[in-house]
Amino acid sequence: MSTWPSWLRIGLFLPVLGINVFVLKRVLVQFAPFPGLFLTAALIAFLLDLPCRWLIARGVQRGLAIAAVVLLTIGLVVLAAVELVPLLVEQLSQLISASPALLIAAEQLVNKGQDWAVNHGLPSDFAALSSDLISQFSRVATQISQRLLGILGATVGTTINVVIVLVLAVFLLLGGDSITEGLALWLPERWRNLVINTLERTFRGYFAGQVLLALILSGGQLLVFSLLQIPYGVLFAVLIGFTTLIPYASALTILFVSVILTVQDLRIGLELLAAAITVGQIVDQVIQPRLMGSIVGLQPAWLLIALPIGARVGAIFGIGELLGLLLAVPVASCVKTLADAARQGVSAPESPPVPQAR
Repeated sequence: MSTWPSWLRIGLFLPVLGINVFVLKRVLVQFAPFPGLFLTAALIAFLLDLPCRWLIARGVQRGLAIAAVVLLTIGLVVLAAVELVPLLVEQLSQLISASPALLIAAEQLVNKGQDWAVNHGLPSDFAALSSDLISQFSRVATQISQRLLGILGATVGTTINVVIVLVLAVFLLLGGDSITEGLALWLPERWRNLVINTLERTFRGYFAGQVLLALILSGGQLLVFSLLQIPYGVLFAVLIGFTTLIPYASALTILFVSVILTVQDLRIGLELLAAAITVGQIVDQVIQPRLMGSIVGLQPAWLLIALPIGARVGAIFGIGELLGLLLAVPVASCVKTLADAARQGVSAPESPPVPQAR
């Protein structure tokens, strides 16, 4: 029997892939938000498994190691909720209350720029630009404040989702090995070890490194902002640290918050910009190479391409744009590794075979 030509097989691949993606989307959307909660729980289980393995390697039984890590994590979460969240809510409320005054100050700066341009004989038709920028910024600020207040107000739904995620994470942590072994049996044998090793190395290394970097950067920014008495220092420090989880997002966040404070006070805005850049460079140049190394293995151009694609895919499949952004880089890195292996005809690195699921 003659085989189909390669051009026909490649031509049929995209329509079949499109149909499968459409069907998968329709199925996942019906179960929303559970797919997003499950992926979030899986990421948390990935992170908690690292200290568990560290304890097990030092002679602690697996059950005791998991119990200790889970209890410590819950304690830290409760401590953060008691000590940190009230400060964040307070400073967020203050920033929202001050937003009208900030908008007026921004409009005054634009008008001063227009007067300066007139005095120096430069084009000075800033009126329409000023009005449009102020209106757009006001609209975005209103939408953001409404969403944040809505999130803070949805206490019951948020609490239920957090409980579901924590319970799923614990169960995935307890049975993660058997689940991985069972799923690995569905893969072709020559790709099994390569896929498992690539996913484990990339996801564990990337998210563990990113979370540590976010915590270190948040702590450093919080310390420096407190010493400089930066307004809304806790809110801005946590915001900058959190956006570190997404490549290049922290730089945009630093620029955004420095502009907000510059409108209020030029000196304070420049102080925040200088302090944030200094702490960020120390983390990037000293700490990040030791934590991350070459885990991702993607050029900056591919990172910039992967991020919007990840956000769009997350929105399409109902897991959320934020989770899509968080998963974009490690997924792209895994795809690149597997594609390189397929092109070079490499099956799997030397590693012990995956045991049979019980």
